[in-house]
Amino acid sequence: MPSSSVFSSVVLTRPLIVLLGLVTAIGPLATDMYLPAFPELESELGGGAGSAQFTLGAWFLGLAVGQFSQGPLSDRFGRKAPLIIGLLVFALASAGCAIVHDYHWFCFYRFLGALGGSASAVIPRAIVRDVATGRKGAHIMAQLTLVFGVMPVLAPSLGSLVLRFGSWRDIFWLGTVYGVLAIVGVLTMLPDTLAMDRRIFLRPAGIVSRYYGILREPVFLTNALITSFSSFVMFAYLGSAPMVFEQLLGFSPLMFGVFFGVNAAFFILGTQINGRLTHRVALTKLLERSILWVSFAGCVFVGLSLAGIAGAGHPLLVCLLIVSMTGGLGFIGPNGTVLSFSRHGQHAGSASAMLGTIQFSLGACGSVLVGVLPGGGTVPTATGMLVGALGMLVCDIVRRRIGQHEPDPED
Repeated sequence: MPSSSVFSSVVLTRPLIVLLGLVTAIGPLATDMYLPAFPELESELGGGAGSAQFTLGAWFLGLAVGQFSQGPLSDRFGRKAPLIIGLLVFALASAGCAIVHDYHWFCFYRFLGALGGSASAVIPRAIVRDVATGRKGAHIMAQLTLVFGVMPVLAPSLGSLVLRFGSWRDIFWLGTVYGVLAIVGVLTMLPDTLAMDRRIFLRPAGIVSRYYGILREPVFLTNALITSFSSFVMFAYLGSAPMVFEQLLGFSPLMFGVFFGVNAAFFILGTQINGRLTHRVALTKLLERSILWVSFAGCVFVGLSLAGIAGAGHPLLVCLLIVSMTGGLGFIGPNGTVLSFSRHGQHAGSASAMLGTIQFSLGACGSVLVGVLPGGGTVPTATGMLVGALGMLVCDIVRRRIGQHEPDPED
C-alpha cells in the first residue's frame, strides 16, 4: 500500500504531548482505579459474587467495538471533533455509572463509556502519525508513553484514596471530572492535525476495503503483531501478579504495590532510553535487539521456574526476572507502533484502530493462557510471558524476510 509523504505542519510541543498522554490515560484510569472497589460494588449493585469482573468485560467489549468506528470517523471528520465527542460520551457514561442502582444498567454505562473512551486510545496515535513517522515519530511516542504510562501505577492507589474518604460512586464522578477537563484541554490547546484535503469519505464499502487493505499489508501486520505480542507478555504478567506476589511470595498489599510501581517504572525507563537511542540507532535494530533480550530473559525465567529456583524461596530473583522482561517491552511498543504506521499516513486513524483491536484481543489472551496453564509456582506466569516473547520473535523473523526498510528519519 503506498505511503503518504504528506505530514501536518502542526508541531507537537511538550504541553501538547502531555495533553495527549493524559487523554490516552483514560483507558487505564477507567479500569485500574475502581479495582479496589470491587467488593463494595458487588455488594451494593447486587450482581453476585464475581460480577464486578463482568463490568470489566463490558468495558473491554466496548473498547474493541469502539475502536473500529473511531478510526474511520477520525479519518473523515478530522482528529479533534471525534475526540471531543468521544470524551463527552465517556464523561456522561461515567456519571451514569455514578448514579445508577442496577447492575445491568451499570454494565451498559461501562460499555457506553468504552465506546466513547476508545477515541482516547485511537486518535492520539493517529495524531502522532499525522505529524511524523520514523525516528521522530518513535521519539514522540516515547514521550507520550512516559505520560500515560504513569497512570496504571497511580490509578489503584488513587481509587483506594477515594474509597477512604467516600464511596465507589465517587470514583466515577472523578472519571466524569477527568473527562470534562480533557475536553477543555482539547478544545483550547489541540489543533486538528488532519488537513481537509487529506480527509477520506465515509462509505461502508470503503471502510471494509480500507481495513482489509491495512490488514493484508505485510509491514503493518508484522509490526502490529509484534506490538500485540508485547501486550501478550504484559497481560500474562498482570493477570497472574496478585497470585504470584501475594499468595506465592507472601507480599503484603503495600509490598505488592511498591513492586508494581517499580516494575512500571522500569517499563517507562525503557521507553525513555529507547526515545533517546532512536536518534542514533535504526528503529528496526532496536526492535530486533529488544525482542531477543525479552526472549532470552523469558527462557531463563521458564528454566529457573521449572527447576524450582525462581519461586517462593527466591522472591528477589522472581522480581528481577519479571522486571528484565517488562523493561525490555518499553523498547518494543513505541517502535512497533511507529513502524506499523509507516505506510498508512493517508488513513492513520483506521490503522491505529486496527492496531488497537489486534493489540487488545491478542494481549487479553495472555491473561487467559496463564489462568489455564498447568503447573504450580511461577511456571504458568513464566510460560505465558515466554509464549508472547516467542510470538514476537517469530513475527520479527517474518518482518526481516519481507525486507522492511525503515522510514526516512526525517519523516
